Amino acid sequence: MMLDELWAALSGASGVALACCLVATTVVLRWRGRRTARGAAARARQRQQAALENMDKAAQRFRLQNPDLDSEALLALPLPQLVQKLHGGELSPEAALFTYVGKAWEVNKGTNCVTTYLADCETQLSQAPRQGLLYGVPVSLKECFSYKGQDSTLGLSLNEGVPAECDSVVVQVLKLQGAVPFVHTNIPQSMFSYDCSNPLFGQTINPWKSSKSPGGSSGGEGALIGAGGSPLGLGTDIGGSIRFPSAFCGICGLKPTGNRLSKSGLKGCVYGQVAVQLSVGPMARDVESLALCLRALLCEDMFRLDPTVPPLPFKEELVPFLPSNIPHALENLSTGGLFSDGGSSFLQNFKGDFVDPCLGDLVSILKLPRWLRGLLAFLLKPLLPRLAAFLSSMKSRSAGKLWELQHEIEVYRNSVIAQWRALDLDVLLTPMLGPAMDLNAPGRATGAVSYTLLYNCLNFPAGVVPVTTVTAEDEAQMEHYRGYFGDIWDKVLQKAMKKSVGLPVAVQCVALPWQEELCLRFMREVERLMTPAKRPA
Repeated sequence: MMLDELWAALSGASGVALACCLVATTVVLRWRGRRTARGAAARARQRQQAALENMDKAAQRFRLQNPDLDSEALLALPLPQLVQKLHGGELSPEAALFTYVGKAWEVNKGTNCVTTYLADCETQLSQAPRQGLLYGVPVSLKECFSYKGQDSTLGLSLNEGVPAECDSVVVQVLKLQGAVPFVHTNIPQSMFSYDCSNPLFGQTINPWKSSKSPGGSSGGEGALIGAGGSPLGLGTDIGGSIRFPSAFCGICGLKPTGNRLSKSGLKGCVYGQVAVQLSVGPMARDVESLALCLRALLCEDMFRLDPTVPPLPFKEELVPFLPSNIPHALENLSTGGLFSDGGSSFLQNFKGDFVDPCLGDLVSILKLPRWLRGLLAFLLKPLLPRLAAFLSSMKSRSAGKLWELQHEIEVYRNSVIAQWRALDLDVLLTPMLGPAMDLNAPGRATGAVSYTLLYNCLNFPAGVVPVTTVTAEDEAQMEHYRGYFGDIWDKVLQKAMKKSVGLPVAVQCVALPWQEELCLRFMREVERLMTPAKRPA
């Protein structure tokens, strides 16, 4: 009876008025949200521009005071040699810092990779402990690493103007080891993309070719290091976010086991997801630099500041291997783990905000009602089975179903380790995706994360090493590429990799959990096998 009366009331004039009020309220709230987002973007760009001007002034001032310094020779030094000269007093920390500040400013003009200048690096020089393994080394940081007094926006307007109260643990350890963090670098909005664009700071460009993506989500790091603007950087990886930009920009990068390096103080947009592990890892021009960084970070300071990190200090024949049931691991376990709540926590970050094009498809899919996603998956299964499987996995789960999924991941991980042990493997060499893709293409080819996401699901350390560049012959062969599945993702991949002659191509090196040292040694051996003619310059 009450429902009938309510329906009758809503069907009359008062109901129409109420509906109009609701629509008007929705429009006003949406307009206010967009205005807030535009204001946040304007403020972020102003701060970015002011920071870049300060970088330029600092670099020019140092050059005027030190006209005889050979900047090109300093920039050409591999990180181990730079450290040696800094420790030996042949180079001053000021020379290293301001030379790289100037170079980063130049690189940014063509790539838009720097979001802010960490200006207190200038005063920190005098405080850097001389006994530290990274004494005087300028280090760039992905924007998600909390740095006292600086925003970590993740490209989202809700995080603009919210400076960190303290440094993340990894930043604290870097400083205790004598390193000098000097810039924050760009990321894709929310970091759930392997492109690198957001509404606050815009698109980052691949330094090798301006029409190509630098990869993501540590894309600013990839572009800056790939163009010589930083000797060492830190990124994060939950599906390839260190490995994609390293591969696309022709540098080296390592995704360690999930908790080998502290994640305390990292800014994220989804908390509580533990099925697929996030990793913190180094990015640099060569493998020796990655090893040096890991050696410095895996110290007593790290274990003291974050007791959840296992106290494992750095420790100084080929057979075919294919992990079992990879499609199930990718389409059901990994995707299901990342979106166990149906994407609701992820979508909360975009309320009233602009959505960057690199995330458009993902956000649109997650906004679909569960029943519609299920229907689409059913209809697409005969034609596009991969896409259908991903759609089916992106659903909210009860606590019991989530526990079942996490148990499935654990069972799968144990089965792969048993397979590995049965073959008596030490390390594994696998493909990476290929050369850099066109700008905005990564958002339309989600399935391409298969080579990387698998090892996040397994929680195995994995690194990438550039080994060659694309030739005209490679490009000609790509014209006939149809892909393994021949679906829409394969078609996007083929189109996005055209005009890639001269771009770097990398391979991926994998080891068992907690064996980062072995993984790095394998990466170094792969690096040494590359002839100068083949190695990306």
